[in-house]
Amino acid sequence: MAHLMISAAHKSSGKTTISIGLCAAFRNKARRVQPFKKGPDYIDPLWLGLAAGRPCYNLDFFTMGPEEITDLFAQRMADADLGIIEGNKGLYDGLDLDGSNSNAALASLLDVPVVLVLDTRGMTRGIAPLILGYQAFDEQIRIAGVILNSVGGSRHENKLRNVIEHYTEVRVVGAVPRNDSIRIEERHLGLMPSNETRAAQQHIDRIADHVGSHVDLEALLEIAGAAPAPQAARPVRFAPEAQCGKVRIAYARDAAFGFYYPDDMQALHRAGAELVPFDALHDEALPDADGLFIGGGFPETAMEALEENHGMRASVKTFIEEGGPAYAECGGLIYLCRSLQWDDRRAAMVGVLPADVKMHQKPQGRGYVRLCETDNHPWARDDACFQRVNAHEFHYSGLESLDGTQKFAYKVERGFGVDGVHDGLVYKNLLANYSHMRNVGSNHWAERFVAHVRACK
Repeated sequence: MAHLMISAAHKSSGKTTISIGLCAAFRNKARRVQPFKKGPDYIDPLWLGLAAGRPCYNLDFFTMGPEEITDLFAQRMADADLGIIEGNKGLYDGLDLDGSNSNAALASLLDVPVVLVLDTRGMTRGIAPLILGYQAFDEQIRIAGVILNSVGGSRHENKLRNVIEHYTEVRVVGAVPRNDSIRIEERHLGLMPSNETRAAQQHIDRIADHVGSHVDLEALLEIAGAAPAPQAARPVRFAPEAQCGKVRIAYARDAAFGFYYPDDMQALHRAGAELVPFDALHDEALPDADGLFIGGGFPETAMEALEENHGMRASVKTFIEEGGPAYAECGGLIYLCRSLQWDDRRAAMVGVLPADVKMHQKPQGRGYVRLCETDNHPWARDDACFQRVNAHEFHYSGLESLDGTQKFAYKVERGFGVDGVHDGLVYKNLLANYSHMRNVGSNHWAERFVAHVRACK
């Protein structure tokens, strides 16, 4: 159960591409690779999971407690040969001054060695004080190696290696030359999701070939192998509803909608849901189901195809109008509104929510949110207290034409949500948020939704 963290000095250093390449390269060598992503994210984990051949799990201080993080890590590492944690932003970057939610804090919590990916464009001798500074800033963090990225050629590589060898004792475990052919297309909110392109696996193969041929994989295994074994996980405790009868929940899974946390989907299954995928772009109607779940994604990139699928839009609208229990997040919320506008393009959506969606050039909501439930929330609570929820949002869109009569499930204490004050539109048995939830100890949303579906059945 060897493991390590891939981090960087700052964002946009290429650590995601390196991490994808390493997952695929080790998988090609018959290693069972378990990927993890620090923080809230859907897109990088989609790529990492496809590269590794098994789901990628998120480790996030804002939505999870330290014990939850260590338990999830140990549970998912139990049948793996190698764990690769991809950090977010820079090694020491985070929300708080004390760095309590940084990559370094996660590395400390899990006692995991760190390999820094360093963007070397325009650097030679200056790389030494950078490495020395990162080592000295927190001596409890084990920076066990560096991967030099975007190297300009053999001469540049030799200079960098000589400087590092002369001034530091850090181990250089790779030098990856610049290669535009392995870049993943970027758009608003990050990389293009792997579920949007049929060529994703071929692109991962190219990345694996390039990274694998310029990184010392055996050295990385040696570093990862020196890490202590993950702490034993506590037994998973299921909600009482897990023993009740099954319900069928249809969920959108296609090029427009693909943002689902794997542990959330597993929690839905444990709670008694049979998950039935459907394609909102090509299927003519919803499958036979008791409930509906439409997660996040980028419906704006497929807005015309979504509009042209009249049968599916009518099927979804009928299900909700007839009182079918439904839950939607972000992209799913957009799909349920009347229309979607992006620049000079406009497309009709399902039309069950009385709002029009407009895409903006700048983020309307991005980052962590904290919500407080109102008495409009359609799902039953375990107690009489109004629950506070830590979640996250990523959207460039905003809702227009709301008439002020809508019911909201949440008050926004941090973040933006629908209008800076509210989130969670409630209509009949539908709940639609901009915020993305995590099924964690403080927010058992999966169990509550399944119970809601069961109650409506």
